[in-house]
Amino acid sequence: MISLSAPRTALILIDLQKGIVDRTLAPFTGEAVVERSKKLASRFRTAGSPVILVNVAFAPDFADAVHTEVDRPFAPPPGGFAPDWTELVEGLAEPTDLLVTKKQWGAFYGTDLDLQLRRRGITTIVLGGIATNMGVESTARAAHEHGYGVVIAEDLTSTFAEEMQRFACDHVFPMLGRVTTSDSITLES
Repeated sequence: MISLSAPRTALILIDLQKGIVDRTLAPFTGEAVVERSKKLASRFRTAGSPVILVNVAFAPDFADAVHTEVDRPFAPPPGGFAPDWTELVEGLAEPTDLLVTKKQWGAFYGTDLDLQLRRRGITTIVLGGIATNMGVESTARAAHEHGYGVVIAEDLTSTFAEEMQRFACDHVFPMLGRVTTSDSITLES
């Protein structure tokens, strides 16, 4: 069990949006990640802790996407994304939640996430989302570098291959924070 201070802790869920959760994922389906995320988000709201939902979105011409030379560049699918691909999955967001839209893997760079957390006195974040070794890991690294305590709810994450998940959860996340399950997180007032 990990006991966290409700007034000083926020839940951040990465890219639980229509165009991402339906992809083939491992070790958990997008649907399983979403259902467990909804349960933990409800517990955070009840405790008075912020829930922050992050999505990724780009302009129709992708002019605001990162454009650097890489061996495997990002390319939208033929014909482009579905019109609703950036929308959060149904039933996830509540009116009290904070919404953050990012233009790259991590949720800190180019957004007001750090400002929103600091103004609320948040010192610890709990992370979940898709993909484990991309958006979640990038956000965890930046949170660690910004001085936040980081807790990764492993059962709220999934990615494109089991080995990617295992490497992040077994080797990277333990150096950035604490790895646990959503049921092992308690919030104290």
